[in-house]
Amino acid sequence: MKIPTTYSDEVIAYFTTIKDEMRLDDCLILKSLMIEITGEQPKMWQKSIVGFGSYHYKYESGREGDWILTGFSSRKLTLSIYIISGFEPHQKLLKNLGKYKTGVSCLYISSLASVNQEILRELIDYSVRLMKIKNLEI
Repeated sequence: MKIPTTYSDEVIAYFTTIKDEMRLDDCLILKSLMIEITGEQPKMWQKSIVGFGSYHYKYESGREGDWILTGFSSRKLTLSIYIISGFEPHQKLLKNLGKYKTGVSCLYISSLASVNQEILRELIDYSVRLMKIKNLEI
């Protein structure tokens, strides 16, 4: 797959750092999927997270800020997909996803071929919808 040249210089530069062709293809597929789900164009967050959309958070301590609705990052061994709503609401979907590991809000997969992509799409979409609702409650 070819890297689109219609995105920001930062996003294009990030994609050019991904040397493994299969990994790059997976990232470009994720990019298209996340644009479709969020209606947002990719934006770099920190140095290595391709993010889509944002929401505002505020802790009881008073600390607040903005973070991505969803996104991904190509790590050395895995793709990190950001499921910001966490995994508790998604247990039924996770049962049929395929091979993965999780962190607090990161889904780690070796490749898109290792998971059911329709379930992954549902998972990302559901998480984004939950975060949009949560953002309205702030």
